[in-house]
Amino acid sequence: MTGDQGGQERGRGPQNGPAGGGTPAGGGTPPGAGEPGAGAGAGMGSGAGSGTGAGPGIGSGSGVGSAFTPPEGFPVLAIPPEGALWQDRMRAMLRMPSTERPAPAERQPGASVSVPRVLDLTLRIGELLLAGGEGAEDVEAAMFGVAFAYGLARVEPTVTFTLLGISYQPALTELPVTMSRTVRRRGTDYTRLAAVFHLVDGITAHEVSLEDAYRRLADIRRNRHPYGSWVLTGAAGLLAGAASILVGGNLIIFVAAAIAAMLGDRLAWLLAGRGLPEFYQFAVAAMPAAAMGVFVDRYAHWIPGATGVQSSAVITGGLFAVLPGRALVAAVQDGLTGFYITASARLLEVVYLVVGIVIGVTLILYAGVGLGADLNPDQALRAYDHPWVQLAAAMVLTLAFAVLLQCERGVLLLATVNGGVAWTVFGVLHQQAGGNQVASTAAAAGLVGLFGQLMARYRYVSVLPYVTAAIGPLLPGSATYFGLLAVTQHHLNQGLAQLTKAAALAMAIAIGVNLGNEIARLALKTPGPPGPRRAAKRTRGF
Repeated sequence: MTGDQGGQERGRGPQNGPAGGGTPAGGGTPPGAGEPGAGAGAGMGSGAGSGTGAGPGIGSGSGVGSAFTPPEGFPVLAIPPEGALWQDRMRAMLRMPSTERPAPAERQPGASVSVPRVLDLTLRIGELLLAGGEGAEDVEAAMFGVAFAYGLARVEPTVTFTLLGISYQPALTELPVTMSRTVRRRGTDYTRLAAVFHLVDGITAHEVSLEDAYRRLADIRRNRHPYGSWVLTGAAGLLAGAASILVGGNLIIFVAAAIAAMLGDRLAWLLAGRGLPEFYQFAVAAMPAAAMGVFVDRYAHWIPGATGVQSSAVITGGLFAVLPGRALVAAVQDGLTGFYITASARLLEVVYLVVGIVIGVTLILYAGVGLGADLNPDQALRAYDHPWVQLAAAMVLTLAFAVLLQCERGVLLLATVNGGVAWTVFGVLHQQAGGNQVASTAAAAGLVGLFGQLMARYRYVSVLPYVTAAIGPLLPGSATYFGLLAVTQHHLNQGLAQLTKAAALAMAIAIGVNLGNEIARLALKTPGPPGPRRAAKRTRGF
């Protein structure tokens, strides 16, 4: 049966025969050509030309446009054409067996590269991406894309939480070359993350030589963070103050929450400079907010106009500034995309950080209750219906969160708008329509992921800067605080219910963001071979 007839067959030839003719999907070397044990026979055709048999007798003709899963063997995957986003193209290739992948583009004469240097560059780029919080799937796609662009076809990258590995086998009869690299320091700088994405974009478009790539990578490493430590401290205070307004605070509560968050941030910087683990940094950073809440509740009559203020808003605002939302989203994303080891490690990190926050807040709450503070867990049942004030607070919170994440200045406005959209959707579904809080949070997070993916694909960068800050207003700060307060007052059932609600909200945020990302990828058509690349001018001289 020929490809012109549109038929498909599984190869039934002998497993030790010569390789069949034809070209596999993507236009590469026929699988099994020149390899011992290659399947022969009728093969499978689709599009133009005859198919080939490989391994168990499964092959494909060129021009396959849809997936076909036979009873035995691998599905035939359509590879996005040259000029498509490198993330989509490399993900499709990584899901194929190495023998089914198309061959790299021919390099110009005299443009040969050193295999160890290519692998080293690939690992260094992967290290920066993983250290910046990028998901394991995108890190693997970037590593494979870099190696593939420099002519290495049989490459298998491996990503775990702190270890990167890559293996290259020149031919089936040769030993593979394997290298690894350990990620020892991790820090959030989405400006650096965007620069690495631009670099990978230029490499996969064959616009950057190996030496230029090393030079630009060194420049990226040397670049200073766009915002200094005191700017970050001010952003932490602004975030906490906006979060306190979001849950029903007033101007006095805003100031109190901001002061407490800035004090906690400076204490965390102090501990980080002494080399203490993040567990203790988060525990200490959460204490000033709880202490300020106790102070406001106990001595509010000393402050003019502070009578009757809600001390819970101070503590809730402070918790918003330390909740590990970025790590949670990355953990769930890795789990949903099949990177279970990395997802487990990230989730364990989130658990440790949350336990640190719990210990810090609980110690202060116990002390406050002992001093006679009248902290009221029933405040969790009150509704704060000030839509326009809360919308403004949500957007300010998102802006401050984006600064804390070291986002590019050009991203701040888009991320802020995305956060405002998220809070509007949540407010309409939950506060106005009376919908379930977890479902409303998931829907709002889904739109965050959808719009974030659209903006990231438009600018050829990572989706994280557009998503992570925008989920800030949705983080379960109130449920976490009221759960801890109920536990300290020996209302265990009420406390466990609130903490379970907080966990459900956190999972709804992470799953909603991931689902929105996937919907955006499915809805967007893969572009065909373009004319001049839009990214060409942007990637030069970065």
